Amino acid sequence: MFRALLSRLPSRCDVCRAWPADAVCEACVTRFAQPQSRCRSCALPTPPAVTRCGACITTPPPLDQCLAAVPYAYPWSELIIRYKFHGQPGMAQSLALLLRSAPWVEPALENADFVIPMPLSTERLKERGFNQALLLARLLSPDKVADQLLLRIQDTPPQSQLKRAERERNVAAAFAVDPLKQSQLKNRRVILIDDVMTSGASLFASARALRAAGAAHITGLVVARTDAD
Repeated sequence: MFRALLSRLPSRCDVCRAWPADAVCEACVTRFAQPQSRCRSCALPTPPAVTRCGACITTPPPLDQCLAAVPYAYPWSELIIRYKFHGQPGMAQSLALLLRSAPWVEPALENADFVIPMPLSTERLKERGFNQALLLARLLSPDKVADQLLLRIQDTPPQSQLKRAERERNVAAAFAVDPLKQSQLKNRRVILIDDVMTSGASLFASARALRAAGAAHITGLVVARTDAD
């Protein structure tokens, strides 16, 4: 009853601070979250009607599909920073709403067998207090969340401090599938979810581990994608 009452209370838009409004008001979604042509393999912006960028044609990534709701730019970058680094897990509701409003996300969720959040190392989880990808996954598809299949087996330096080539080396062996649960991935369709994609190194390393365990189709799903690696 208490939760039902809370859901009826008015709130403020996390972007423009309008009151009363949804977590992200319709006007802000219309203004700042317009659908954009993106590469289906890495989610980088592409010209209209171009489905794959040149880099992905030359060197296909380990993802079968990659979806991003918005660019990593104002106002979404500020919301994500508040969410992840300033201890505001309640922001997950607004970011999940953004993801659901993006093209092709709902069909991807419906067709998936598992929704797998990018795992954090024990050290990073203690520091942050929550896994931002796990909160998003639980809001998007709670019945399909499988947060124990993919493991973070190495604590590595933050990717934001490294260049592209260093990022790839940094996480090359950082992820693994739980060997006792590997059979669950055989011929399954999975969604790998995270908040931000920059070079794609972490998502790609995780996707390789899932593919080696038998996953048949892997979709990367992120709230925001940087416009350039």
